[in-house]
Amino acid sequence: MRRYLVVANQTLGGEHLLDKVRECVAAGPSHFHVLVPASPPHDHLTATEGQARTAAERRMEEAVAAFRQLGAEVDGSVGDARPAQAVADVLRHHVFDEIILSTFPAGPSRWLRQDLVHRLERMCTVPVTHIVADRTPALQ
Repeated sequence: MRRYLVVANQTLGGEHLLDKVRECVAAGPSHFHVLVPASPPHDHLTATEGQARTAAERRMEEAVAAFRQLGAEVDGSVGDARPAQAVADVLRHHVFDEIILSTFPAGPSRWLRQDLVHRLERMCTVPVTHIVADRTPALQ
């Protein structure tokens, strides 16, 4: 069984990501762990840590349900607000065959400005697949 770590926040639940999950499920037995860093949304500069965590938990729960509807075996967690740290924390306890990172396109993506794709590639021994959502948040 292939194990995938899906890292996303505001793009979670977008069609680009659901298509990727469908593709993985069709390729064979798969397990997905959805990791949602509790980063405050870029349009809510005054969001508290608690509000960011609550929003991340809601997105994670909705994504887990959506992935299950596609026939995926899935669980999830909310992580550190810093996405690289959130991934490092999960990797201390779990082993994956691939990391799927979902971001907004260059420009609106804070994670791309942080060079997250390359940071994860340097930090991990497994492939990092970067998929890009449209500009609209998938889950509110």
